Amino acid sequence: MTQAPTRRARLRGTIEIALPTGQAFALFTPTGERAWAPGWDPQFPSPGADETEPGTVFQIDHGEHASIWAVSHCDPGKTIGYVVTTPDQRCGLISVTCRPSGAGTTATVSYDLTSLSSKADAELERFVEGYPSFLGHWEYAIAQATHGDRQ
Repeated sequence: MTQAPTRRARLRGTIEIALPTGQAFALFTPTGERAWAPGWDPQFPSPGADETEPGTVFQIDHGEHASIWAVSHCDPGKTIGYVVTTPDQRCGLISVTCRPSGAGTTATVSYDLTSLSSKADAELERFVEGYPSFLGHWEYAIAQATHGDRQ
């Protein structure tokens, strides 16, 4: 029996961060997201000295779903990539690349996700449709966390 093809989405967008590139990059490391993403609490089954080292694995709970993440690559201060799997939902790659800009840093955020079942297609489609708003929320949350009332 052959399963019907599922949805694959490749998304890319940018956000501006009013911080130097090295400081902005730190916000996208496994524990760095705690500074601006409410509920982000990575759990490391085998903690190491460098959480950005390729092969580092951590888990995140997203409401009713738990995801397993692994660092796939890292050029400290510039780019970090992850492989992420949410069982029965989706699997894919996420990367963030930080580059200096006039405002501080431009972060390019890329997702390459595949749903793991036809019933997960609808959830992935909602993510695709909301991606610009999703990145806008990231930009706002980071600005609030790093500059607060100075906005």
